Amino acid sequence: MEKLNVERLKNSLDYLQSKQRELKRQNEEDTRTLESLIKYLKKDMIDQYKLTKYDLYIKQDVKDTETFINSVQKIIEDNQ
Repeated sequence: MEKLNVERLKNSLDYLQSKQRELKRQNEEDTRTLESLIKYLKKDMIDQYKLTKYDLYIKQDVKDTETFINSVQKIIEDNQ
């Protein structure tokens, strides 16, 4: 992965993590909008950075955001 793409992926991951923290803080309030945004972000990251080239199982991780975040962090570490 190119250095520029690794940096962009880091930024995308930071944004995803901030939305995940926001979702956790909202407890029982209406979280559908945040959940939709997080789902879209994960799909977009997979497509934009072609993450399946680096982790064959990342599409399975999409359902669990924490696992997805960990997988992307590992991809970043491996490509720095």
